[in-house]
Amino acid sequence: MKDVASAAGVALKTVSRVVNGEPGVHPETAERVRAAIDLLGYSRNESARVLRSGRTATIGLVIEDVADPFYAGLSRAVEDVVIEHGCLLLSGSSGEEPTRERELVETFCARRVDGIIVVPAGDDHTYLRAELEAGTAVVFADRPPGAGIDVDTVIVDNAGGAARAVRHLREHGHRRIAFLGDDPAIFTAAERLRGYREALGELYDPALVSMRSPSPAGVRDDLDRLFALDDPPTALFTGNGRYTMTTLRALRGRRVPLVGFDDFELADLMEPGVTVVAQDPARMGKVAAELLFHRLRGEGGPAERVELPVNLIVRGSGELPTPR
Repeated sequence: MKDVASAAGVALKTVSRVVNGEPGVHPETAERVRAAIDLLGYSRNESARVLRSGRTATIGLVIEDVADPFYAGLSRAVEDVVIEHGCLLLSGSSGEEPTRERELVETFCARRVDGIIVVPAGDDHTYLRAELEAGTAVVFADRPPGAGIDVDTVIVDNAGGAARAVRHLREHGHRRIAFLGDDPAIFTAAERLRGYREALGELYDPALVSMRSPSPAGVRDDLDRLFALDDPPTALFTGNGRYTMTTLRALRGRRVPLVGFDDFELADLMEPGVTVVAQDPARMGKVAAELLFHRLRGEGGPAERVELPVNLIVRGSGELPTPR
């Protein structure tokens, strides 16, 4: 750095300001410093910088499944924000296993990440207390943390979105609306069930509800049971994108009125197009990452809980007539 300062004819502090992107340097002077850096092939010693600042310029991200399109979109948005701040993103998938979630978080903390964004798999996050007290910034996304942990959280209006889907089907003449959703132990699944029940009111029938992890065989069995009822459903509400796609395959081309929660690729190209309640995973990731850097800048205040809106996209599948 001394050689750069000498070649540019400036003080050592000026070189430091240019290298670290700090304000207060005249543009012409900064350009002279950068030219000297290029000429001399100078590169910043990151290890020394970490020792001085206590920061590692790394962020951890724990999601459910990197192969899931929803979480892929969220992850990419987080990475874009992380890159904008000159940092590196480390990520891993929990596979909906609380033990794996904790292992990933503790591994990232052992690597001294500056902050972590967590899509939680479990509901006990007391293990994070020590890290929070040590100054690690934490933001939860898609689902809130367990009791006793108060950190910034970004979710969507799950119950409101489910209620909107059910009301849409009711407006098209349906009174027997079945719900196929994920494991009710998952926050998003439970909230969507709540919205479904509230929108149905006195029409709610537990016989029309099936909740478990989606699998082709399981969904086929559930549909067979539902359509064998004395008073079978006339429409379906599916609780997430994977459930919607699995259900459409299990229907084998049978045209059953359906609204799904979550948009998915090619939904608009099917015949009919699939009506969905769409959330925005990219916006969720961006908001979560920006909240994290808000905390890393030392900005205090109480933990924020941001609830993002959803959008009903009408394409045809939810508007089919009631079967006779």
